[in-house]
Amino acid sequence: MKKYKPTTPSRRHMTTTSFRKVLSASRPNKALTSGFKRSQGRNNQGRITTRHKGGGHKRRYRDIDFTYNKYDIPAKIETIEYDPNRSGFIGIALYSDGERRYVLLPQEVKVGDTFVVSENAEIKAGNRSSLKNIPVGTFVYNIELKPRGGAKIARSAGIYAEVIAHDGGYAHIKMPSSEIRKISSDSFATVGQVTNPEHRLINFGKAGRSRWKGIRPTVRGTAMNPVDHPHGGGEGRQGRGTRRAKSMWGKPTGKGQKTRRPKKYSNVFVVSRRKVGKRRK
Repeated sequence: MKKYKPTTPSRRHMTTTSFRKVLSASRPNKALTSGFKRSQGRNNQGRITTRHKGGGHKRRYRDIDFTYNKYDIPAKIETIEYDPNRSGFIGIALYSDGERRYVLLPQEVKVGDTFVVSENAEIKAGNRSSLKNIPVGTFVYNIELKPRGGAKIARSAGIYAEVIAHDGGYAHIKMPSSEIRKISSDSFATVGQVTNPEHRLINFGKAGRSRWKGIRPTVRGTAMNPVDHPHGGGEGRQGRGTRRAKSMWGKPTGKGQKTRRPKKYSNVFVVSRRKVGKRRK
């Protein structure tokens, strides 16, 4: 982590990732980027569906390959780059047939390293294979929920899931949330752990840096009026007045309460529910 001299109050605790030690390119590949309009937390009707989003610096979208549909074609990592749209680092993979694609990189990767997407790929960081060929105890990321459906699980900085069993055509995967879930053994996953594990240690230092990221202020429910939130109201500082913490819409939230729908379609694939609270593991 990079720390700063306390020249101002906001600089005193501010930290950033040491990009200079990791990255090899400062500008993205123009052919693999495009402009895009950020949703700002609104849906197609313009209504806010996710609060606390808006503003932020303009970004170029990097077209990341999460399908990995070039099988048995070796690829070499040409660059290691920053992506403003995600927390992990990305890089250009040059396939032996001449095509270039952006991919999400594994930890401790270096320029010049190679990987391959194959059923018979060697179990080494960066290689991608079907879960049935990945041994128990291996860390994986970029996991498909359905075969050939594209990587959906474990894509944030420093994240990994663990293969803990194989049974009846399914692999049992321990998710980053501590949930144990069954995923088809024919689904592909990348061996290793996502880059930039220091991301969770970043201290923005000041409110303005959150605004650059497109993060708007969060107001506590206890600071609102009763008409605006179930926790609102009261003279001076008051407790929430109810036994269970609630969201703005009266639904249970926080403090280890279960919020999953009882009849969710994917319940049949959950072997063990996630553990909540500080002692999740």
